[in-house]
Amino acid sequence: MFTSNFLIMKHWASIYPVRSVLSISLLCIGLLLGCNNTTKQKSGTLITHTTLINPGTHIEVIKDAYVYFSGNRIISYGAMGKTPLPEAAQLIDATGKYTMPGLIDGFATLNNQAYANAYLYKGITTILEVDGGRRGTYFVDATPAPDVYRLEGIAEAPMPTEKLEPTIDSLYNAGVKVLLMMYGLTPEQTKLVNDYAHSLGMATIGEMATTTYAQGMDIGLDAFVHTTRYSLDVAPRQMAEAVAKEPFSNDLNSAKWQYYKYLTRIKADNSALLAHAKRLGASNTFIIPTMSLSYLDLPEAKNPWNDPVAQILTPEDINRPADKITGKHSIDAVEQAAYTNLIKTETEIIEPAYYKAGAKYLAGSGTDVWGTMPGISLHTELQLLHTKPGLTNEEVLAAATVNFNKAFGWNVGQLKPGFEADILILDKNPLENLDNLTAIHTLIVNGKAIDYTRLLSTKTNDKE
Repeated sequence: MFTSNFLIMKHWASIYPVRSVLSISLLCIGLLLGCNNTTKQKSGTLITHTTLINPGTHIEVIKDAYVYFSGNRIISYGAMGKTPLPEAAQLIDATGKYTMPGLIDGFATLNNQAYANAYLYKGITTILEVDGGRRGTYFVDATPAPDVYRLEGIAEAPMPTEKLEPTIDSLYNAGVKVLLMMYGLTPEQTKLVNDYAHSLGMATIGEMATTTYAQGMDIGLDAFVHTTRYSLDVAPRQMAEAVAKEPFSNDLNSAKWQYYKYLTRIKADNSALLAHAKRLGASNTFIIPTMSLSYLDLPEAKNPWNDPVAQILTPEDINRPADKITGKHSIDAVEQAAYTNLIKTETEIIEPAYYKAGAKYLAGSGTDVWGTMPGISLHTELQLLHTKPGLTNEEVLAAATVNFNKAFGWNVGQLKPGFEADILILDKNPLENLDNLTAIHTLIVNGKAIDYTRLLSTKTNDKE
């Protein structure tokens, strides 16, 4: 090889000036020497000496563990001392800390930078973003921000079948990742939409009335949202069809409220409730209760404005916010009693029936409708899942992390090879107490550490 290179250089010397030949010669020598250079450049980040918590059907806990990630992907993890550690460019000594995936809010909105900061401050590294109407406009330019999976509805009202696929194509091309299948879809249309969305790699969530939830399970929807909506199968069919015509009315005499009042009369041994619970438990469809939407209507509710992150939020940004002094809605006694009766039935009778039957849960806050607040309300939801239906701490963590992988097939919610590097390093053990989820020492989103101390410095008064 050396002889060949010498002959080539001799040939160049007959054509090019001496200076050029000298440069080429140095380059060739450099290349020759480079062939013997086997030094490997260090890359990625290595977290060491941590207690690793990987939520799942059977939670994985490894004491004195390491996690290695590069870019936005987990590369490897395991017990210290069992295998040689990767050579990383950056080391994080997490001795005495607890490391787990970042939290996911499965039904929320992002309207401004303060919202983004609030999610991050509470350890939420991913949201399913639903905007428009009461929730305002999606603020696309937030930095820093959680990962965002855009969610958009289809067929809130009846829609011609020939317009369904072009509408889905338009949403897909606009970057929508999750399709909310709504009240106007017939069962036949629901199947068409679900199959077509899945063929594009889009996730599907049902908020329906014309199509029953039993039909939605058979069709194969990934998830259902809102306890009051996916419980429509418990009510007479005529009542459900009436709700489809006016699903968002706040009039206590509306079809929606007639149905809500029907729910408040449901008892734990109701045959329709138990039959629906059995179907949910046997299906592959996950449920997103969003009980936090009515949290303020519970007598024991705490004032969300007392949360530290509330200092960067303003009531003007939030749909029907809680009073900053009382922590309650400013509504008349009759309306308040109606909402309180409804959430008590949801949390004490309906959701416990679904949980006992084996229903599979995803955590979503509903932010920012009816006083729900970014960051704060997901933790409200997690506490409600634990104290009301009775999910264990392990099951609650799964509902806010790995269950999104199981429901939608996304590589999120676990610290395993190929999954997104969204990571919480906590000072306290969340398996012992869910409040420890906010004891955040280090926050990593998309493989990058966020300056946690600066997240409370942004405040905005208007929806962007």
